[in-house]
Amino acid sequence: MRKYLTGFACLLFFLLATQSFAQTKPKAQLNHVAIYVVDAQKTGTFYKDFFQLDTIPEPFHDGKHIWFSIAPGVAMHVIQGADKPKEYYQNNHICFSVPSVEAFVQKLKIKQMNWYNAVGTLGVITTRVDGVKQIWITDPDGYWLEVNDAKF
Repeated sequence: MRKYLTGFACLLFFLLATQSFAQTKPKAQLNHVAIYVVDAQKTGTFYKDFFQLDTIPEPFHDGKHIWFSIAPGVAMHVIQGADKPKEYYQNNHICFSVPSVEAFVQKLKIKQMNWYNAVGTLGVITTRVDGVKQIWITDPDGYWLEVNDAKF
């Protein structure tokens, strides 16, 4: 019986030790994304108007930085200083989920803005195999944004 208790105690110690190690193992977490833009105010207005992002305090107070909350504990930093908008690949994008892609497209139509599907066709909504609808747009500096109705 003592042999079994010793074995059980060793097993219990091993399980607790590995569980404790797993919980204290450092894990990286996303803190923020940053985009480098020509005009921070223009780009900031774009993100406020289309995505209703809330600004959060930024330490610089120089008119060249706008920080937005984009998820719990995650920020997007808009940083002014780029000399011109740049061309980016559509697959290199940030994605925002909205309640309705169709309603979002209506906002784009009112502002006379273009949107694209997954393969770059103008004015078409993609429906993925899992039923999620998605479009792609660019912000004022050419950064690609996916907009979808995923319910994660």
